[in-house]
Amino acid sequence: MTDKKGAKVLSEVILDVQGLKTYFYTAKGIVKAVDNVSFKLNKGEVLGIAGESGCGKSTLAYSIIRLVPPPGRIVDGRIYFMGSDILKMPEEEFRTKIRWKGISMVFQGAMNALNPVYTIGDQIAEVLMLHKGLSKKEALQETAGLLKMVGIDPRRIRSYPHELSGGMKQRVVIAMALALKPPLVIADEPTTALDVVVQAQIMNLLKSLQRELKMSIILITHDMSLIAEIADKVAIMYAGKIVEIGPADKIYNNPLHPYTRALINSIPSLKKELKKLEFIPGVPPDLTQPPPGCRFHPRCKYVFEPCSRDEPPMVEVEPDHYVACWLYSKR
Repeated sequence: MTDKKGAKVLSEVILDVQGLKTYFYTAKGIVKAVDNVSFKLNKGEVLGIAGESGCGKSTLAYSIIRLVPPPGRIVDGRIYFMGSDILKMPEEEFRTKIRWKGISMVFQGAMNALNPVYTIGDQIAEVLMLHKGLSKKEALQETAGLLKMVGIDPRRIRSYPHELSGGMKQRVVIAMALALKPPLVIADEPTTALDVVVQAQIMNLLKSLQRELKMSIILITHDMSLIAEIADKVAIMYAGKIVEIGPADKIYNNPLHPYTRALINSIPSLKKELKKLEFIPGVPPDLTQPPPGCRFHPRCKYVFEPCSRDEPPMVEVEPDHYVACWLYSKR
């Protein structure tokens, strides 16, 4: 990380994921949804994770917050949050000390995340009562302030989810995630099913809250243009693995992995001269039987001999810019 003059600045690592593997044990076989994933996130930094549907983005998020649904389970790896290995913590300790106080999550699909038979005020207040020991009255007063912070009239505290628009529900879920002011928030597809105007409002809200609260964010999406608006660092996932990670400006201006290039070249541009949009042939692999070597090689136009045989190592091509591709590993 560098300052405006280009000098290196020491950053505090808030999250360090090492060799994480999360598999789903199904009747059809073992689905390697997250397979040997490693990355670091600094305090106050925004990491965008992008990739096609089914590449393991959401499973990675659920692994970090230890909410992997059965039949999935974390089979290997380490997750260090503020220096502590949270995978070794007893569930009760993790629930009371880390989940929501240290790491919270904006779940995908706010309409499904909210309970339809309780008011939004009661649902947010419950978090404050359980974790902070507030009375119902105190919790509702603090809830009103949280709603105001995300741009909702505090009088909506008595509203039920069906009385709110999609964008307002998403704001409520964001308010719930910020209730205990955690240093790390994971936002899983926070703009799903929202129109482009509301998408912009939600992204602007996240940017302003991140600057105001100085929190770290992991933004998960398949939309590269959304990540460009907010991320300091970008990780590209394919078939359960991170294939490229680095500073956002380097990923967008100098994409190295063929998959990253194809993703960026599939986005229409209004600022640059007209270009021919690309598409990625084929379909993502079956993660019960992933292809040998590089998992992208059956769809890659640059494939050559080692790609189908050996898995490429993650190498640093330029400062803080890493890629797993034989085009660069051979150098």
